[in-house]
Amino acid sequence: MSANQPIISVRKAYKFYGQLSALSDVSLDIFSGEKVVIIGPSGSGKSTLLRSINRLETIDMGNIIVDGVDINEPGVNINTIRQELGMVFQNFNLFPHKTVLENLTMAPITLRKISGAEATGMALELLQKVNISDKAAAYPSTLSGGQQQRVAIARALAMSPKIMLFDEPTSALDPEMIGEVLDVMVNLAREGMTMVCVTHEMGFAREVADRMIFMDKGEILEEGRPAHFFDNPRHPRLQKFLKQIL
Repeated sequence: MSANQPIISVRKAYKFYGQLSALSDVSLDIFSGEKVVIIGPSGSGKSTLLRSINRLETIDMGNIIVDGVDINEPGVNINTIRQELGMVFQNFNLFPHKTVLENLTMAPITLRKISGAEATGMALELLQKVNISDKAAAYPSTLSGGQQQRVAIARALAMSPKIMLFDEPTSALDPEMIGEVLDVMVNLAREGMTMVCVTHEMGFAREVADRMIFMDKGEILEEGRPAHFFDNPRHPRLQKFLKQIL
């Protein structure tokens, strides 16, 4: 992949659930180092788009190319592609019977084939990065929701991905825990990580997004820089949406 090519390219993607069109003629390019925030009402297709980039959903028509590979082509090893795509969900999906440290080291040892000592060293650095270095020996059930989500972010980072996908990572958290997770994401953005984030946190979007996407009914209706979105939205549906949430 050359430097001027997008690291993610979605071309005329369609996804149907029966008669419901979850994605309709969606095209989008995301470049290395870019921070893209996707917003929209519930059921607008934003999470479907994110999950399709990781092939957790399979589109019915169109193409999704990640790091030069069309992920829906026959014979593509999606697990190899997913090693470059860290994903953080609404729910933390941690292994409850494993410690925080074990949650972070299992995939790098199994999939990246690195040594236990190297994986442990990396995991401890990541726990310090997300401000929970004292929780390495703890089990997920003993952690707050914000702490569990920070572990989930660290676990995704432990695979050294090229891209991080965030699917409403703060929506399951109590209000006082949201800030600690957003702080980690802001720092990650400042370090230059390629990020695609579905969120309703408009302050976060304003601070870190290079570009924002507004979706409704499976379509991209508007995109632009945060200043444009918040100060001069064009599409009537986006104007109405922002009035409801701001």
